[in-house]
Amino acid sequence: MDTTLAVLAGLTPSVGVGLLFWFAMRKILRADRHEREALERMDREAMAAAAENTGNSASH
Repeated sequence: MDTTLAVLAGLTPSVGVGLLFWFAMRKILRADRHEREALERMDREAMAAAAENTGNSASH
C-alpha cells in the first residue's frame, strides 16, 4: 500500500504538468483556428467591397 501511494505521489506532478500543457496547447490551437477564420472572413468582405466599389466606379 505504501508503495502504491509513493508511486501515485511521484506521478501526480507529471500528470498535472501534462494536463496543463495539453490544455494550453488546446487553447492556443483553437485561438489560432478562430483567428484564421476571422482573417479569412475579413478578406472575403474586403474583396467583396472592393469588387462592389470597382463595379460602381465603372458605371459612372
